[in-house]
Amino acid sequence: MPALCRDCLSTCDAARRCPSCGSPRMVANAELFDLSIAHMDCDAFYASVEKRDDPSLADKPVIIGGGKRGVVSTACYIARIRGVRSAMPMFQALKLCPEAVIIKPRMDVYVEVSRQIRAMMEDLTPAIQPLSLDEAFMDLGGTARLHGAPPAVMLARLTKRMKSELGLTGSIGLSHNKFLAKVASDLEKPRGFSVIGKAETGAFLHDKPVRLIWGIGPSAQESLDRAGIRTFSDLLRWDRLALSGRFGSMGDRLWHLARGEDKRRVSAHEPVKSISNETTFHEDTGDPDILDGHIWRLAEKVSDRAKARGLAGRVVTLKLKRANHTTLTRRVTLREPTQIADTIYRTARAVFDQSAQQAPFRLIGTGLSDLCSASEANFSGDLLDPQAARRAQAERAADTLRGRFGASAIVKGRALR
Repeated sequence: MPALCRDCLSTCDAARRCPSCGSPRMVANAELFDLSIAHMDCDAFYASVEKRDDPSLADKPVIIGGGKRGVVSTACYIARIRGVRSAMPMFQALKLCPEAVIIKPRMDVYVEVSRQIRAMMEDLTPAIQPLSLDEAFMDLGGTARLHGAPPAVMLARLTKRMKSELGLTGSIGLSHNKFLAKVASDLEKPRGFSVIGKAETGAFLHDKPVRLIWGIGPSAQESLDRAGIRTFSDLLRWDRLALSGRFGSMGDRLWHLARGEDKRRVSAHEPVKSISNETTFHEDTGDPDILDGHIWRLAEKVSDRAKARGLAGRVVTLKLKRANHTTLTRRVTLREPTQIADTIYRTARAVFDQSAQQAPFRLIGTGLSDLCSASEANFSGDLLDPQAARRAQAERAADTLRGRFGASAIVKGRALR
């Protein structure tokens, strides 16, 4: 069985340690050098960047997020061992890990590091499909002759380069389609390199929970549970028409995924249709101050992502999930496209005020859609809101200051709620 050493990049027959350098960091699979669809996911990206930039944090639990009434954006693996998770309320995270170091996100820094990683990927292949700042699909099919090495070797070289040049680590999933590549990248984090070959797909998936499927959230899981579907073997017992009849288009997709089939291509030019962020509360809440703080933070995140991609949107969406799991989704079409956090927040907040009486809520989210280039956005003002242009100008000035002095240089008061 072919094997690869992730430290010295030498290839050999499967062994517990590398014959060349003695490293135990070996990856072996019968199809190792035949597969070309990969998913790379940085390990605890925001927290890892902060630890890199401040070595005194190396052995400390680090949480990236807001103030005491905020939520966790991400956490390092030390904090995760204590039970800290993304979207967890900060007060709960601090109960689990009271010694954690809390750091406010520095989105400008993370965006720049993401661009550096993207440049490294582009040295391997032009077929890159980013999913977020810290993860992407890659198709390295046909690149072996160009690089003089199979995709598996080039992917190991990528993670070595990320570590040596950027001081960051990532986990690789390698398979024959996007679904399985993403599943594989989560198997051995951090610093993982997992392979799922075609021949072993059925056996690998058989007893795995369906929550492995990207996009199966709590609501979809509940629907599947009611149908008695908890594992891939449960899915295999369903007829394709029966799945489609019960779950619609998702049912047909599930039928294919249960068999490890995914025909989606890695698309480097797939258009972004919307930008959104949401958070699920540990406990349902109707506190207007807490909810207002979340709306502002989510609006900031949506705005940051739009600015990073040079996009603006004409439609602002507010999503609310009530305690009984019913979901309210409200959309407002703006006169002009925007990427300004203040505009997104004020629009979402106005919509929230119309639905606040239906509290408590277990989830809240904001989004921006009907996207266009930021050059099409009009930031000159609104006749119905004469101060909008001034607020937009102030926000851009604040962005500049954060870019020079860090994200915590200027923080809105409402973001601390």
